[in-house]
Amino acid sequence: MKLAWILWLSQLLPQPAADSLCLSTTVYLEARDQSVRGQQAVAEVALRRLESGLWGNSMCDVVTARKQFAPALVSPGTRLGNSNAWNRSVDVALKAEQNWALPAGERKEIVPGASHFAAHAIASPSWRNSYQVATIGDHTFYRVQKLSPRSS
Repeated sequence: MKLAWILWLSQLLPQPAADSLCLSTTVYLEARDQSVRGQQAVAEVALRRLESGLWGNSMCDVVTARKQFAPALVSPGTRLGNSNAWNRSVDVALKAEQNWALPAGERKEIVPGASHFAAHAIASPSWRNSYQVATIGDHTFYRVQKLSPRSS
């Protein structure tokens, strides 16, 4: 299936299904070749950003924000063709959402406070000298800014 089709479908689906689809797609595109722990960390950064409200009010807004995550960076014609990796990405995303729905003190955090990540083999972001939370596989996770949950 192509990325463009997935993003189109996400606009038709009700919440929370659309957000789950967008998070699964992001985990797949960003970390399908990484360990489950690395995929969980990618999902955690996206969930933390959603919770902050700074990148949008839905997961689809967050992951398609300009120059932030793979769904906004790769070609819309990109095929998500590895079904095993897709199934694992969906599983990781759904479990990450369940974990993030817990009260903050009860969540299992993989990369506490991380607001950004980079795969240095393909990216050299301006914020790469920020505080490093962890390196998992090919990704380094950073606390570039302190993100707080949006006010209710």
